[in-house]
Amino acid sequence: MVHARTASVAATRELAAVVAGLVAPGDVVVLAGELGAGKTAFAQGFGAALGVTEPIVSPTFTIARQYEGRLPLHHLDVYRLEHLNEALDLGLAEVLDEGAVALIEWGDVIVPVLGADYLEVRIEYGDADDDRRFAFAPQGSAWVARGRALGEALAPWDAAAGPGRPTGGATTC
Repeated sequence: MVHARTASVAATRELAAVVAGLVAPGDVVVLAGELGAGKTAFAQGFGAALGVTEPIVSPTFTIARQYEGRLPLHHLDVYRLEHLNEALDLGLAEVLDEGAVALIEWGDVIVPVLGADYLEVRIEYGDADDDRRFAFAPQGSAWVARGRALGEALAPWDAAAGPGRPTGGATTC
């Protein structure tokens, strides 16, 4: 597990952009955290790094949005799903087979239907209004293999040093 902190919405977007630099076709990134914690801000930075030029907004009411970039991005919000079977109806496996990346807000509630490989990003409120704490938990062989690269990429946001302070290494557990 890799821990990081940010002190602004802009820093959250920058951190997400770094994570987007590590994704490959077929990857799933699960965003978890309280309402208003920064999942959509993370999605905005993530999408921008993939070359998405249109505004990224939360797909709360549409459940899914697709964006074109260097990799197709499927941004889902499964908050309103009532049953795991509804997640299967989204056709996630087919989307990923087409070489897209899936970014799933509230994705921790559908983990049982995701498969073995995904990156869970848990976002929590920090001490000040815009402070956020992140816990990155690689799941499955594809993401575990990138764990070291993830830790190195997130070193500037090392949770132990404080938000946005370069330290030369991210906090890992």
